[in-house]
Amino acid sequence: MEITLDMLLASREKRWNLQRQFIQENLGLTLVCLTVIMPGNVKRNASSLIVANAAIVALQEKFGKHIHKKTFLDLETGYEAYFLVQLPLLECKRIACEVEDNHPLGRLFDIDVIDENVSPVPRSIIGKEGRKCLLCEQEARYCMRNHTHSREELQQKINQMIDAYAQ
Repeated sequence: MEITLDMLLASREKRWNLQRQFIQENLGLTLVCLTVIMPGNVKRNASSLIVANAAIVALQEKFGKHIHKKTFLDLETGYEAYFLVQLPLLECKRIACEVEDNHPLGRLFDIDVIDENVSPVPRSIIGKEGRKCLLCEQEARYCMRNHTHSREELQQKINQMIDAYAQ
């Protein structure tokens, strides 16, 4: 199903409210939020499910016994997963970046560690640079903002990554 910009914006608002609720109701735990990076108007399909499942498995392996609670949502606007973890914020951020940087599909994972102000902790706080573009060495935000690459180029790269992983 294709989603609209209004649907995407509404889902971000709902995600923020859910994150706020998780933080308020679980003081002392760290909130880790997973979404799938999937350009285009279709956010939920067989490819994004492969990516979401791979990310969930990787996070469950890395956080292991420290996971206090987990919640998975299958929404038209994409898959979301929330982990409440009994580890310090910066340790969770280091683990999240390790998964994003080292998993074969990690570049398609958006793993946010959410602070007490319901803001994602930046990679820079642990000495990491911004994430690179899928197709070049520029920072991903730069290419996204400037529409450096076509949606077709990005989709082709994503399909190659998923196909290589699924084999």
